[in-house]
Amino acid sequence: MKLYLDNCCFNRPFDDQEQVRIRLEAEAKLEIQSRIKKGQLILAWSFMLDFENSQNVDALKTKEIARWADVAQDFFTGSTKTLELSLEIMGCGIKKKDAVHLACAIESECDYFLTTDDGILKRKDAIKQIVIINPVDFIILTESS
Repeated sequence: MKLYLDNCCFNRPFDDQEQVRIRLEAEAKLEIQSRIKKGQLILAWSFMLDFENSQNVDALKTKEIARWADVAQDFFTGSTKTLELSLEIMGCGIKKKDAVHLACAIESECDYFLTTDDGILKRKDAIKQIVIINPVDFIILTESS
């Protein structure tokens, strides 16, 4: 099973853990990381993850997140279709960077796009090419299967 985690997912363990939701999402993301390291899941990476991570002002976060590019088994560099698909996704009300992430995941033929971003999650039904899911829901889904 191939996954694409957006930047929100990668940053979740670094967020303030005072809110229960954030703690749950961070724990779910860490469990997913563990499964990736064990070879139970395949991680896809993209030029957009590199770009967005490079914009992070926290050098420690940037370094820790960048290490996942080396773990990823699939690296998507973009294609002529990426812009077209991104624009189509933006037509569903998704922000520009998020649309590029989604296009990368779709073109990488990922099974799931994991995010903690409510803006994306609220519009997940409008994107038919990939399953968009919160990390907590992904853990529940895969543990019940």
